[in-house]
Amino acid sequence: MKILIVGGGGREHAIAWKLAKSPKVGEIYCAPGNAGIAEIAQCVDIKAEDIDGICRFAKDKGIDLAVIGPEVALSMGIVDELTEIGVKAFGPNKKCAQLESSKSFTKAFLARHSIPTAGYREFTDIEQLKACVGIFGYPMVIKADGLAAGKGVVIAEDEAAAIAAIDQIMGERIFGTAGDKIVVEEFLSGIEASVLCFVDGNTIVPMESAQDYKRIFDGDKGPNTGGMGTYSPSLIFNERLERQIREQILEPTIKGFQKDGLNFKGILFIGLMITKEGPKVIEFNNRFGDPETQSVLPRLKTDLLDIMNAVIEEKLAEQIIEWSDTKAVCVILASGGYPGSYEKGKIISGLNDLDEDVIVFHSGTKLIKGHEVPGPSESDESSFIATDGGRVLGITALGKTHEEARKKAYKNAAGIYFEGVQYRKDIGLLNIKTAK
Repeated sequence: MKILIVGGGGREHAIAWKLAKSPKVGEIYCAPGNAGIAEIAQCVDIKAEDIDGICRFAKDKGIDLAVIGPEVALSMGIVDELTEIGVKAFGPNKKCAQLESSKSFTKAFLARHSIPTAGYREFTDIEQLKACVGIFGYPMVIKADGLAAGKGVVIAEDEAAAIAAIDQIMGERIFGTAGDKIVVEEFLSGIEASVLCFVDGNTIVPMESAQDYKRIFDGDKGPNTGGMGTYSPSLIFNERLERQIREQILEPTIKGFQKDGLNFKGILFIGLMITKEGPKVIEFNNRFGDPETQSVLPRLKTDLLDIMNAVIEEKLAEQIIEWSDTKAVCVILASGGYPGSYEKGKIISGLNDLDEDVIVFHSGTKLIKGHEVPGPSESDESSFIATDGGRVLGITALGKTHEEARKKAYKNAAGIYFEGVQYRKDIGLLNIKTAK
């Protein structure tokens, strides 16, 4: 089969890496891809948001299956467009993609179907919002309604911080139109966890659990990012919690999809807060999580292509899905300054000196020629891998225990260098005591 993967981050690299292991997969293309993906797929210079360009390429190349990674392309209706021209696509349609592209859409869905979540109100008028600052007390959760690359959430500790966040999001429009509407939520205390699910419109099947770390600094300090690391399975999951999630969240969600006419096919990512009252939904996403995918997919034993085809053909209930007992830890190496402003084009060293069983997923990298690098080089034909984003690399290690995987991930992360490199040192450590 000819596969086209849309996107160019760590999630797409993990998907390409997993699909490349299938004996049923022939050629793999990726639009636009990155320096790591280029080692296992043919990268095509088409942006993920260029729907027309992707459709033309898929038609011309006779693509058998397009796998959509990024949320923006999904929200723009790429699955609908590909389906219209006869190309099978893995991912939810535009109507279903509102579950990620609009937080107010999701909160209304959750409330309508009595799915546990935080209390909320939505605002489109900045003065009305400021007049209601602190309605749920502090900390105050302030969310841009639309897509903001995982950075549209502010947890304000007091009134001054809340007003400042409102002015930035709705006044200065730092997230563009995504901040035209703001959702204010009750602050939930607990432990964050993530559940990724395969969904075919009739059946919802959770993958192995993962725990993500959103804040930039150790100890969950600093601003939110797209994710600084994950481990799988999450140490807080047990049979009781899994039953609660299944009965209180997964089953009502699939029934809600059917009642609302949402023919959801693809990946449903459920962000959870495990509170004293039980699990509550923080957010829905419509695609593989990044970086959760980098710790979950390496533990998947079943052919990913078979699962994707089962989803598209609405035969997920018939598909057996098996997982490895090994544990996985993924540590994200990010550019200096991220999640704020940062420089690109920093040469990366150490990638060829890692343990053989460690997987490096590229998130924000590019291949540059020697003559593009300042200073002398051995040859103008030399190639270098350089940074090209905020989150640059995901170092994933497997082990019989979480600690074995963690030590291996950090040992290899320490051997990689680029100017300004930063990464958290506590991935896999937080909440272990609570979990026990």
